[in-house]
Parts: sequence; structure tokens; C-alpha cells
Amino acid sequence: MPANIKVYSTPTCAYCSLLKQFLAEKNVEYEEVDLAAEPDKVNELVDISGQLGVPVTVIDGQVVVGYDRVRLESILAAT
Repeated sequence: MPANIKVYSTPTCAYCSLLKQFLAEKNVEYEEVDLAAEPDKVNELVDISGQLGVPVTVIDGQVVVGYDRVRLESILAAT
């Protein structure tokens, strides 16, 4: 399993909820950055992804923008 997973999300984002549900089903632990609660992290998100949209997932340095289940499964399987 990957050593470091960070999920940037907001509470009202439906795709963020789907992503977190997917990770829970896979029993994958992750650090969540709730941008509504931590607005100072928005610049970090933009630096990492080049955009303001969520969800953004960083898995061992690999950035996944949006809820791209196929790419997420591929990265998780390779780690």
C-alpha cells in the first residue's frame, strides 16, 4: 500500500464523497485536507494540481485530479 495519501476536498463536493467512499472500501488510509475548514491550504492545492477544483488526491507524489477511479485503482495496485 502507498505510504502517503492526501485528499483535498470540501464537505459539499459529491465527487469528494465518492472518492472517500472508494478509499474506505479499499481499506486505504489517507490524510484529508478539508479546504472549507483549512482555507489556508488552497494555495497548496493550486501549487500541486494547477487548479482550484476538488477532489485532488496525491498518492506518493502522483496527482489525481477529480474522481478518476480507473487511475486511482491503477496507482494503488502499483504501490
